[in-house]
Amino acid sequence: MLTPQTIDATARASFEMHRTRARYRPLDADVRKAPLDDAYRIQDALHRLMTDAGRGEIAGWKIALTSKAMQQMTGVDQPAAGAIFSKVVHPSPARLDVAAYHHLGVEFEVAVRVGADLPASGGPWTRASVADRVAACLPAFELVEDGNADYKTLDAFTLVAQNTWNAGIVLGAPVTAWRSVDLERAVTRCWINDQPGGEGKTGDALGHPFEALAWLANLLNRRGRMLERGMVVMTGSSITTKFPAPGDRVRFVIDGLGEVALEATR
Repeated sequence: MLTPQTIDATARASFEMHRTRARYRPLDADVRKAPLDDAYRIQDALHRLMTDAGRGEIAGWKIALTSKAMQQMTGVDQPAAGAIFSKVVHPSPARLDVAAYHHLGVEFEVAVRVGADLPASGGPWTRASVADRVAACLPAFELVEDGNADYKTLDAFTLVAQNTWNAGIVLGAPVTAWRSVDLERAVTRCWINDQPGGEGKTGDALGHPFEALAWLANLLNRRGRMLERGMVVMTGSSITTKFPAPGDRVRFVIDGLGEVALEATR
């Protein structure tokens, strides 16, 4: 287990790397030898620094690397969680200045709006039990900043400690009648400048978006936290990350849930 001093110093170094737009690099090997729980402790400290810097409060959570496509792309074989901050939640259609990000990537996801708290007393949570706490499902983009990373150097510990690169989200319209949608098999498609950019299905995220939601609820409960009513959860990308250039228009459609759109600007 890492000392509190190491936790704090590592969080501050990660914050400075993000602030100065230094190229991504893994944390020191001695730090990465620690249990993954310590990576989440570093993330907690990083969250406090981000809030103090003006990103707002935690408005939700993301789950990274839930699909085989994303695990193969990054070389990391397990999911990872990170926080979403209130000041970087955008409605669709969004206009985003690429220059404001350190190598902007876009991911293609089912978002879930939590309708009731998911405390530890209700767990362990399952795909079936979390369904009763879902107020709405939404088509969504996750915005990531990968810091021009060399993906061959990625590791789960560093990704978690650095809040899994979240730079915000773009949300489509909420669908409260989500029970009429086959969330295991619904087809997902993206277009870039009206050209096909990829295809998947909603079940690519751990088999079903609610499996991802349950995984996150249990992770937070083990850490003394919980998903709260009103939070948004990003359940993982069914299509590999795209990196829009200025002028690109990106659209994502989920059968039965509608679409979300953004334009990358200069």
